[in-house]
Amino acid sequence: MSEEKEMSFLGHIGELRSHLVRSILAIVLLAIIVGFNINWVMDHIFFGPTRNDFLTFRVVNHFSRELTGRDSFILPAQFSVQQKQLFQQFNVMMAVSLFSGLVLAFPYIVWEIWRFISPALLPKERKHSVFYINSIWMLFMCGVLCGYFLILPFAINFGLLFKVSNNIVQLFDLSDYTTLFLQVTMGMGVVFLFPIAVYILTSIGILTPKFLKTYRRHAIVLIMVVAAIITPADVLSMMAAALPLVVLYEISVIMSKMIYKKMQKQEQNKDIIKP
Repeated sequence: MSEEKEMSFLGHIGELRSHLVRSILAIVLLAIIVGFNINWVMDHIFFGPTRNDFLTFRVVNHFSRELTGRDSFILPAQFSVQQKQLFQQFNVMMAVSLFSGLVLAFPYIVWEIWRFISPALLPKERKHSVFYINSIWMLFMCGVLCGYFLILPFAINFGLLFKVSNNIVQLFDLSDYTTLFLQVTMGMGVVFLFPIAVYILTSIGILTPKFLKTYRRHAIVLIMVVAAIITPADVLSMMAAALPLVVLYEISVIMSKMIYKKMQKQEQNKDIIKP
């Protein structure tokens, strides 16, 4: 009997390894594709938020001209980036390629995870899990896009225009900009998964809607701290990051309340059925 259990456990480990290997291969394959097109990716996506024709600036300036008659965001025509280390460009290419591969492969990775856990679910649970599994990669993508189109442009705008002296020449380090780019986009992608964590913790009885409501003020303070960590030190980009996180928190409270009521109803039905 113990041998059967051991074989079953080893079988699960082998199955998990297969899913992980396929996920890693997907990341590597997409990273290689990005690497072969790195010039286009760097010019149009990576350095996109540093140009005046970036989508966010065009939209904001359009409404700004309608209201005030002038543009709100005007970036310098030249964004000068310097290389300080011999292999810095190669390291940045590797980092951007792997990051892009991870982001592009994330829906597939989530699908592989679902394939691993789905055999253990009941048919009804498997049907409902499809929605939550899709929610994971959708929320992650929304977070990445929010960081890229909302927070990063405002952070770059502040960094470029804030000056303490006209004698200072702006020359930006490639690694510093890369860290900012990856920190903001990946950080927002991760924190956007907060509703999923709330769903899991509420489902297993660790978290309750009462707890989320009671400590709402503490959560807002924590959100501001997280937003300050993800973004640079300027208030504008920090508030741009904090606002969607507060909205996600309120959505999580409502979701937790719905799940909690559903669990209580199921417990009541069990008590009624019992003799």
